[in-house]
Amino acid sequence: MCHISVIEWFIEEVAANPEQFKNKRILEVGSRYVNGSVRPLIEKFCSPKEYIGIDIEEGKYVDIVLPAERLIEYFGEQSFEVVISTELLEHVRDWRLVINNMKDVLKPNGLIFISTRSYGFPYHGYPHDYWRYEIEDMKKIFSDFNILRLQKDQFVNGLFLKAQKPENYQKKDLNNIALYSIAIGKRTLTTPNISLRRKLLLALRKYRIIKQVI
Repeated sequence: MCHISVIEWFIEEVAANPEQFKNKRILEVGSRYVNGSVRPLIEKFCSPKEYIGIDIEEGKYVDIVLPAERLIEYFGEQSFEVVISTELLEHVRDWRLVINNMKDVLKPNGLIFISTRSYGFPYHGYPHDYWRYEIEDMKKIFSDFNILRLQKDQFVNGLFLKAQKPENYQKKDLNNIALYSIAIGKRTLTTPNISLRRKLLLALRKYRIIKQVI
């Protein structure tokens, strides 16, 4: 789901420096249109060389149906000058693999733009919801990049990241970074399964909504 704050953040980036997208090969990871998209803004005002959107489901702005876990397998390393991922990272089960793939598919000096949700944002499964990222988490995760912009979302619990891949890129080991899991309500190094308790709560919530409608 693309929040209005995400669109506004990209409007700022485009207004400040449209050249960072111009004539660039751009990959958007998790591109399916859900209540908005940054793609028409960039394509209309920044004239990218190519804009490819991938997602796990077909839909508007999805050029290739492909899970983020298979980026390198499909495109190869150092294939894009810009990688964009809005409102995706909280939904991927193996966040380390997905982030490493986005780093690897980016060329040296390339830019990555990320928006994601932080602690306090409610559960929203599309189809699943696993993680919450904080500013300090992103500093650790992208300590192998040059962080150009990292800030909280001022409207809802979330954050924005803009970072550049250095020429002498040395990939950081992410295995010792623990993230907050909304599935179990605490930080963890491992990827938990969605608990039976949460499944029951979600089923009860849906039942209540249906009952109200009826």
